[in-house]
Amino acid sequence: MHRLMTFIAAALIAIGAMAAPKTYDLVSPDGRLKVEIKTGNGICYTLQHDSDILLEDSYLGLYLTDGTSFGENAKVTGTSRRSVCEIYKTVLYKKAEVEDSFNELTLKFKNFNLVFRAYDDGMAYRFVSRMKKPFTVKDELASFNLAEDWNMWAAYVCQHTETLESQYYNSFENQYSYTPVSEWNKDRMAFLPLMVDGPHGKKIVITEADLMNYPGMYLYNGDGGNDIAARFAGYPDEVKQGGHNNLQMEVQSRKPFIAECGAAEVFPWRIIAVSENDLQMADNDMVYRLATPADPEADWSWVKPGKVAWDWWNAWNIRGVDFVSGINNDTYKHYIDFASANGIEYVILDEGWSVNGAADLFQVVPEIDLEMLVAYAAERNVGLILWAGYWAFDRDMEKVCEHYSKMGIKGFKIDFMDRDDQYMVDFHHRAAGTAAKYHMMVDFHGTYKPTGLHRTYPNVVNYEGVHGLEQMKWSPASVDQVTYDVTVPYIRMMAGPMDYTQGAMRNATRSNYHPVNDEPMSQGTRCRQLAEYVIFDSPLNMLCDSPSNYMKETECLEFIAEIPTVWDETRGLSGKVGEYIAMARRSGDIWYVGGLTDWNARELTIDLSFLPEGDHEVVIYRDGANAYRAASDYKKETIKLPADGKLTIHMAPGGGFAAVIR
Repeated sequence: MHRLMTFIAAALIAIGAMAAPKTYDLVSPDGRLKVEIKTGNGICYTLQHDSDILLEDSYLGLYLTDGTSFGENAKVTGTSRRSVCEIYKTVLYKKAEVEDSFNELTLKFKNFNLVFRAYDDGMAYRFVSRMKKPFTVKDELASFNLAEDWNMWAAYVCQHTETLESQYYNSFENQYSYTPVSEWNKDRMAFLPLMVDGPHGKKIVITEADLMNYPGMYLYNGDGGNDIAARFAGYPDEVKQGGHNNLQMEVQSRKPFIAECGAAEVFPWRIIAVSENDLQMADNDMVYRLATPADPEADWSWVKPGKVAWDWWNAWNIRGVDFVSGINNDTYKHYIDFASANGIEYVILDEGWSVNGAADLFQVVPEIDLEMLVAYAAERNVGLILWAGYWAFDRDMEKVCEHYSKMGIKGFKIDFMDRDDQYMVDFHHRAAGTAAKYHMMVDFHGTYKPTGLHRTYPNVVNYEGVHGLEQMKWSPASVDQVTYDVTVPYIRMMAGPMDYTQGAMRNATRSNYHPVNDEPMSQGTRCRQLAEYVIFDSPLNMLCDSPSNYMKETECLEFIAEIPTVWDETRGLSGKVGEYIAMARRSGDIWYVGGLTDWNARELTIDLSFLPEGDHEVVIYRDGANAYRAASDYKKETIKLPADGKLTIHMAPGGGFAAVIR
């Protein structure tokens, strides 16, 4: 299918060179970002920020199975423009309010509308069908023709890589490759978001929003030029139960189209975010802004974000008890007691509580008395969350949610979707809606990047789609998680929250790290783990390590247990992608500040002069004098914020810091 799109794109470029297309201009509210749209034999656009050309003629279009084209030889029948400048309140986000300020241009055609928006921090476009009957989309043309051969940060698919088509089956977890765009790995597709270094320190991130009834977008560059093109999975045809513990539906063949659509289909937003410096991308709201808002009449007060005591990463390893730990009642009562004693809101029962291989969430293993555990937890003000394999959840979704909601379970962590074709994207939508009906939260694992479903359904409290700390159970020392940690906030986190599952109390330097599945460790220092609770967006935030390890580290546990997971305000302080980052977040009148560095020791001065006047007490966790060789070494101290509002903090290699300011 991609060969067809490449041919069409080349033909349109050639024809467009001979035609005299009509042009339309759209500028951002601050006048610095400019989009120029050309129509004629095809539709393309260019993107400019100040005097910098970012995208040259980038073609777009939809091709239907009946031969209809949204774009080719399309004639504009009318236009409309509007400007919006508003501030709206959020639900469970990294800030209490979001400013939504944009200029919009709608081009009207016979069968569709094409909507462009220009923001100060990027542009977006989407198709809206005007068809009178349902239709099927054969393929979509979405090209991003970079003005120069800039460097990019690409997350290539690393699973099922036999062919390009086989790569549509993957868990969306990989680290970033940093190369010129022209050196794209021809054997790999990349999943979103993708970052490109622009001119004069600017950054470009390509992603999508409001993905509801359509396959997710991958990117590919097959010709070694500067033009990156979209690719989409075909609609599943034959599927077969299998995969991880028989919990997946694996696609055996696909239909010759990518989507079945209703007459008035509204398609996803294609986003090109732009920042003048790296740090702005770590606090970009474009995906959230462009998502469908939640039902304004709905009550979401029952959605309670918080921390979760997690069993799987630490392999149920607890010490100093008189029972054998594992998947049994005594172990989970111990986790519940630990959570209750420390004000941790939830305990998760990860894989193993239901019969392995059965893909049936009503078959609970005999070692677990689930109703008893729910009651035991409720008496101690702790909620329980259940892990669920995708197919086990999908096959009985309504009954599962109704049954476990009545029992008192607070939500599901749904795992191993490992696809984003149209069927699977729709599954996410159905799962969120059905869970909301029964007042249950959802944490999507084994899933693609966020596209704003957490705004539409605030009970979607987290997503994986990240190369998280779980990888340290098995990854060799050649895997550089420390550099990833200071890269992902600028790229993947731009799309939305991520269930990275931080909080390791076993910490290792670069030379000491090695994978240990049942007693895993992190790369980098103890303070790095604390800082990640500030830096990483995560409304439902795991405590990955064992209660036994936390109870030996009461100072660190106190910090983790008290930190909020959603925020009233977020501020970037300092940073450079792939090297370091420092951020501040406010909840009420308390500020939390965190910083991370790469494998280079770093002395960082952060400016907190934006804080209101007065004396400020700072409780700070910083790398200890010997953290460079004993990564768990740290120092906690209480100081007064200097009058000039500036703090200078030394971070060890792979280090970090965390502070609480009252």
